Amino acid sequence: VQLQASGGGLVQAGGSLRLSCTASGNIFRIDDMGWYRQAPGKQREMVARITNGGSTNYADSVKGRFTISRDNAKKTVYLQMNSLFPEDTARYYCNAQTLSYNPAWEPVAENAWGQGTQVTVSS
Repeated sequence: VQLQASGGGLVQAGGSLRLSCTASGNIFRIDDMGWYRQAPGKQREMVARITNGGSTNYADSVKGRFTISRDNAKKTVYLQMNSLFPEDTARYYCNAQTLSYNPAWEPVAENAWGQGTQVTVSS
C-alpha cells in the first residue's frame, strides 16, 4: 500500500490549505484514515481521523478550524485547514488502515503511512 500526500506549502497566518492523500496498491478495504503532524523537536501527534463510515475525531487544537473528509471511491482523504496559526507549522502525514489479501487469499492488515507534506505558516 502506498499513500501519496499533496497540498502542503507556505501560507500566512489566517490562511487556508487543503491537503489530499490517495492510497494505491492491492487494497480490498480501507478502514480508518487520518492525518498526523510532527513539528521539529516534537513527537508526532494526531490531527484528525475519519472512519470508513464518516465519523470524525479531532485534536482539541484544531477543532473548529480543520475539517477531515474522505472519498472512498477515490481512496482519498482530505484535510481542509482554515485559520492557520504559526503553531500549525509541521510536516503532515496521512495514515490509512487497510485490508488486503495475499496470493494465498490470507487477509493482510496494514497500517500505512505517507511520506508527509510540509505545511509552514508564517506570522
